[in-house]
Amino acid sequence: MKLTPEVQRIQPLSKRNGLTLTWAGGSAFLLGIGLFVVVPAFFALGLVLFCMGAIALILGLAKVYEPQTTLTLDEQGLTYFHRRGRVFIAWDNIARIDIPRVTHGIDNIELSYLGIKLKRLNPILDNISLRLATGLLTEQRPLLVTAASSQAELATLETYLGAEFSPLVLDGERYRGVLAMFGHRCTMLDSHLGYHLYIPHESLDRPPQAFIKLLRQSVAQAIAAKG
Repeated sequence: MKLTPEVQRIQPLSKRNGLTLTWAGGSAFLLGIGLFVVVPAFFALGLVLFCMGAIALILGLAKVYEPQTTLTLDEQGLTYFHRRGRVFIAWDNIARIDIPRVTHGIDNIELSYLGIKLKRLNPILDNISLRLATGLLTEQRPLLVTAASSQAELATLETYLGAEFSPLVLDGERYRGVLAMFGHRCTMLDSHLGYHLYIPHESLDRPPQAFIKLLRQSVAQAIAAKG
């Protein structure tokens, strides 16, 4: 793949059929309510339609309100778009890209994320919005628990949670508040899972391994262009 000045936009597969699911869910939801009120004899059917419609409606709305584009790739790097904001990652700041894995007994389990290990965390903390950092802190709680359980040390999690609210100093720069918390989280996940940043597979437009290949090619071409 030749990296061109044009921006490549990634539109996730999970975004598809959002409107269809929303309309179908809303229709079933209203029909269920109608059966409750108008035809009590069909209470059981109304209950099923009500429940299934509500679930479909919630899932459909979640798809609709997700960004149309979740990632863009250009000559400089990649930008990850989230409903709470965006963050830019330069190609020359990426050390490794792969799927995070944890070991449980004899099983090696792949997590449903694309992991990005950074050379320096400062550029991310300097350009991420507080709103996005807060959102990612909330969404990454399952990763945090996975990191602690994979080490079989819940004490690790307790120690980390105690330190998360303290200021963070990286390369001479001091961060406080939400940025410090997000920096501590990235550092902790890197220590236990091997990566600083995590992009859900549902944000991709192709199988994870194919997308990883695309990003690795982009990093290699950026390095070659500078060399």
